[in-house]
Amino acid sequence: MSAARDLSAHQPTLRRIREVREQAVHHARQAQRLAAERRELMQGLVDQGVSQADIARELGVTRQAVQKMLAC
Repeated sequence: MSAARDLSAHQPTLRRIREVREQAVHHARQAQRLAAERRELMQGLVDQGVSQADIARELGVTRQAVQKMLAC
């Protein structure tokens, strides 16, 4: 096993990598929350008798896309 390298010259880049990773994790969590809210809102419409096809038409997506969003 080789000795650890001195990465002190690369600290700014490594720091930026950590910052970007932290931002990516934050955005992924936010996307999950928003997807859950979207699903709840769509399910509410379905529960009130609105068809998946009608929802799809209003959102400009396919019925299959709505079905997939509801399944996740």
